[in-house]
Amino acid sequence: MPADPLQSAGTPQRRTTSQPPGGSGTSAIEVRRSTRRRRTVSAYREGDRTVVLIPARMSEAEERRWVGVMLDKLAAQESRRVLGDHELAERAARLSAQYFQGRARPASVRWVTNQNTRWGSCTPAEGSIRLSHRLQGMPEYVVDYVLLHELAHLLVPGHGPGFWRLLEAYPRTERARGYLEGVVAADRLPHLPGARGD
Repeated sequence: MPADPLQSAGTPQRRTTSQPPGGSGTSAIEVRRSTRRRRTVSAYREGDRTVVLIPARMSEAEERRWVGVMLDKLAAQESRRVLGDHELAERAARLSAQYFQGRARPASVRWVTNQNTRWGSCTPAEGSIRLSHRLQGMPEYVVDYVLLHELAHLLVPGHGPGFWRLLEAYPRTERARGYLEGVVAADRLPHLPGARGD
């Protein structure tokens, strides 16, 4: 029986999954396998989905691993782009729509440079949210978590059970909290002087 002409020509096979691993916030992942691709793996955003290009010979386990690696790599690249206040407000609106049915509506969302002991703050009476400039350059899912945390305060002012129930909707809450705890712990480590050759 002859080989599939599409395979032999190196035309990619496509398969779309609806949920990315780890809840990256992307609505879909499309994996494209190619017989021409031997070793390299690459990924890019295309609208509201992520396209991952892999060699056709990869196993399902390798595919899953590489999809996770590439999602993290894209997130790191995107987080290096500093969002302006306008983009930050748009992001907050998207997150509110996705996780809180649009009920959290801040009047303003902006970066500030005077918050060195907290990641974000919210004044529910004014509807204002402020994020520390120290978050700039952190992974996208961490910034999203802090935004969601402050958006949740527009709905529930304190940190009671109702507040934490709201944040359960975000699948990367624990990971983001762990990341931020790690940053705080690293800041507390003693800064030893470099070794000197005397």
